[in-house]
Amino acid sequence: MAKLVSKTYGEALYEIAMESGKTEELLAEVQQLCDILKANPEFDKMMLHPGIPKQEKLQAMEAVFKGRVSDELTGLLEIVIQKERYGELQNIFTYFVDKMKEEKGIGVAHITTAAALTEAQKKACVARLLETTSYQSIEADFQTDEALIGGMVIRINDRVVDSSVRTKLNDLKRQLLQIQLG
Repeated sequence: MAKLVSKTYGEALYEIAMESGKTEELLAEVQQLCDILKANPEFDKMMLHPGIPKQEKLQAMEAVFKGRVSDELTGLLEIVIQKERYGELQNIFTYFVDKMKEEKGIGVAHITTAAALTEAQKKACVARLLETTSYQSIEADFQTDEALIGGMVIRINDRVVDSSVRTKLNDLKRQLLQIQLG
């Protein structure tokens, strides 16, 4: 359900950006708004508080954002508050940003390895991803997880390539358990 909400509203914002020709402006504005909201968690608490009436939330939103962000974004915030979907706002913005990056040919890769990679290894990994995908550029997020034992896990959107030793050992264990003796 949450994914459907974020997709519906994120898609609407994307269509507005495309129709108005303000793709770059709205993308930058959404990213700045995400940063502002992360830096001010008390605003989120107030907007999510069940005891505060919708009208007061709308007035607070207008007082804070009206005239400071575009009318398109203010309109989205108003609808999200009226429909009581404010809790999904970050997911809506994430969907929108991902969709805009996809449109521009920018891939976002989450790469997890057992040990930290050197800068040369990171560049080689990104270069290989550029060769094997249709993206013009890749934004890579590198993380380490010792539980992988070795190898790496790469996630781009819904696609996952898992070449970790942990997964291979689990596969081998599953195969050995299926063998029937006798």
